[in-house]
Amino acid sequence: MRIISTAYIAGRFVPVQGREWLDVVDPATESVIAKARLADREDAQRAIEAARRAQPDIGRSSKQQRIEMLRRLEAALAARSADIAEATIAEYGAPAARIGFVTQYASQVFGSMARILEDYSFTREIGDACVRLEPVGVSALIAPWNSVAGTICSKLASALAAGCASVIKPSEFSPLQTQAVTEALHGAGLPDGVVNVVTGRGADVGDELATNPHVARISFTGSTATGKIIARAAVDSMKRVSLSLSGKSASIILDDADLAIAVPLALNGGFNNNGQACIAGTRILVPRSRLAEVVQLVGSTIAGLHVGDPRDPFTTIGPVASQAQYDRIQRYIARGLEQGARIIAGGEGRPEGFQRGYFVRPTIFADVSNDMDIARDEIFGPVLSIIAYDDEEEAIEIANDSAYGLYAYVFSGHREHGLKVADRLQAGTVLVNTLRPELIAPFGGVKQSGIGREFGVFGLESFLEPKTEVAA
Repeated sequence: MRIISTAYIAGRFVPVQGREWLDVVDPATESVIAKARLADREDAQRAIEAARRAQPDIGRSSKQQRIEMLRRLEAALAARSADIAEATIAEYGAPAARIGFVTQYASQVFGSMARILEDYSFTREIGDACVRLEPVGVSALIAPWNSVAGTICSKLASALAAGCASVIKPSEFSPLQTQAVTEALHGAGLPDGVVNVVTGRGADVGDELATNPHVARISFTGSTATGKIIARAAVDSMKRVSLSLSGKSASIILDDADLAIAVPLALNGGFNNNGQACIAGTRILVPRSRLAEVVQLVGSTIAGLHVGDPRDPFTTIGPVASQAQYDRIQRYIARGLEQGARIIAGGEGRPEGFQRGYFVRPTIFADVSNDMDIARDEIFGPVLSIIAYDDEEEAIEIANDSAYGLYAYVFSGHREHGLKVADRLQAGTVLVNTLRPELIAPFGGVKQSGIGREFGVFGLESFLEPKTEVAA
């Protein structure tokens, strides 16, 4: 059994001071496969101090030096992609078919940022002023368990390009993924203290990062509830905060859509990462006049989805991450039935033939109204709701009637029609007739889905502070 008991501080793997141990459970078998010792507040303080010592040098580094570091990180992550993939499958059951994209992205994001930096100017002339874009300072990068490698690397690429030393706090529920990524980061040979990694609870490590006066910036990805706690804690020291939070994304199938194309795309978008994705399109809005067609297509499409071993390349949906996650999803399925929704696929319990593992039956409800809990709350599992609408105005109204606004999807037989509807949706990103985002375009949400943007130039500039200089 693997034992993980170190943090990464000042360029070295060092024993953590925390005393709490966490079992790592394979969600496909419910077997304990590793034990991890969690960092505590003292470990976080040591990591912050290491970053604080490193900040002056990285802040003064040249653009070319930063580009070279990003290139080394790109190569180091690519070299360890197989290890990261295996850890991701073992730890939370992500299907192997999805993992290739995740591991490639974790490497490529550094190359993308290096290319952006080549043409980026840190000084601008505005009237009689010279505006200098300077690193904000020591930054805390907080990543969720469902997308550890990609989130760590995208945040780090932006922070490093801006000249910020970082303390990374991945979810405590992802120690295997974190270890694989951290070993890759170490292999890039960055200056000591520029990158530090401490895996611990939010109550101590997270709180220390949010309140410590030597941390100037927090970039958090996770639930809305936790994001609000972090934002409140950061106020006293006036940290710069960006939050990428929960979602309850709508997928609008317009009346002119080819259902044979749109329905499978909408289902794939909803079942993304076993449904454990903030961008999942879990509310599928369909014209009432075509509801019967959609329901029929849903049945045939679901029949072709393979639920099973995440290592099987034919698996579409693997297990959810934990017993707690499984129980939460079962409660929502029961709640949907209580509130009058009709199950047209899936239902409560495990899929047929599964006695162990946190496998959920891919479940789709019809006869859903937008005020039901299954249509309002982020379930974070393979549970989708079909909501009928009478006309396009009502579809847009339903889509926007949500506390969240991270993603939205539109499916139309005519690109311009889809874009016209997309313009009216309250979401940080809208994908029209595709599930593939542009990964250097800004990412983030509106309303309860967050504050600020990540990725590309917008991500870089979120770690910069403009300073105006005017001379007579």
